[in-house]
Amino acid sequence: MKAEIIAVGTELLLGQIVNTNAQFLAGQCAAMGVHVYFQTVVGDNAERLTQSLEIARGRADVVICTGGLGPTQDDMTKDVLAAYTGRGLVMHEPSLAYMTSLFQSRGTPMVESNKRQALMLEGSDPLPNDTGLAVGVALTHEGTHYLLLPGPPKEMKPMFERYGSQWLASQMGSGGRLYSRMLKFAGIGESALEAKLLDLIEGQNDPTIAPYAKEGEVTIRLTTQANDKQEADGKLDPTQQEIASRLGEYLYADEEIPIEQTIYRLLKERGETLAFAESCTGGLLSDLLTNVPDSSSVLAGGIVSYTNAVKHAMLGVPMELLEGEDAPGAVSEETARAMAEGVLSRLGTDYGVSVTGVAGPSPSEGKPVGLVYLGLAQRGRETVVIKTQQWGNRESVKWKSAKAALYHLWRRLAEQAN
Repeated sequence: MKAEIIAVGTELLLGQIVNTNAQFLAGQCAAMGVHVYFQTVVGDNAERLTQSLEIARGRADVVICTGGLGPTQDDMTKDVLAAYTGRGLVMHEPSLAYMTSLFQSRGTPMVESNKRQALMLEGSDPLPNDTGLAVGVALTHEGTHYLLLPGPPKEMKPMFERYGSQWLASQMGSGGRLYSRMLKFAGIGESALEAKLLDLIEGQNDPTIAPYAKEGEVTIRLTTQANDKQEADGKLDPTQQEIASRLGEYLYADEEIPIEQTIYRLLKERGETLAFAESCTGGLLSDLLTNVPDSSSVLAGGIVSYTNAVKHAMLGVPMELLEGEDAPGAVSEETARAMAEGVLSRLGTDYGVSVTGVAGPSPSEGKPVGLVYLGLAQRGRETVVIKTQQWGNRESVKWKSAKAALYHLWRRLAEQAN
């Protein structure tokens, strides 16, 4: 089955809200084996919405619309589809009764326009709204399946998960569903990764191999169609093993998680703790790790030592390293080492990770933008400092530096786990 998602709402076109509904529905459809080939955004305009429906019907088996089911005159999705399919609108009495009782319980009068939310197309199936008022619509017309869902995500998601997906599954024939596996990489760019897998990517058939990058990380999505998970694993495992044999030093997970979550798991298993000393990243490392639930069990804390005075007072970095005619300066291998060892000692952890560099937009200490030193101190082992050259604007340099520091920490933890 091929699907198209049509998000209805002028506020989407104006950039006032983000179209998270399409992201959610595309993932849900993929899991069901429904291929979303197109996504459309259209404003609250009957003529343009009709055109969108006509185009979608010509290239999709399933058309899923979100938005435009509310009580006001610009909520016109049901009206437009009714006119397009030549069907009338009828009142769904159970939805109207629920709506009436709800307003009565609140002691609020229900205006006439609210009743629009209980309208359905003739011959359609209702999709109950457990978290709102507007009833959804499921309809098959001349071989095309239509789902009309509310715009607010808190209403749309439960409606699709509980009712819309079941209705859609009932319209599907056999052929299996899609199974995907996410392989997560750090410490390597998208181009370098692709170069090592080019023969697999060019010769792909089943499973498919799709690389894509985010700042500081790369993901490969492996996808196959199968009747059950066991069959899917039989197809996915050999490809994953081949990729791992080539890129194992960068592969930190085979599920959709960030590298900081993998680090948390490894530290938790070992009963070890960590502390950060950050300069140019300004606390970003601590922020990333504390996004992981229970991270307090492995992260003792962090020190944002943005100035030389704080580096000296809080981390014990000698002033002769930081200032003076012959001093290596704040952005140096020596300072990164002293920061990592200082935070490890003062917070009493097993690992200390430091970051110091030039985030930009201007050079500092005569050193170029993007020059960053990463320090990794561990009890009982010699401290290691990695010199990196990051590219991009200030935000990009900070993000890539934080991810690079996490990558080198993960490599240390992974080596010790094997």
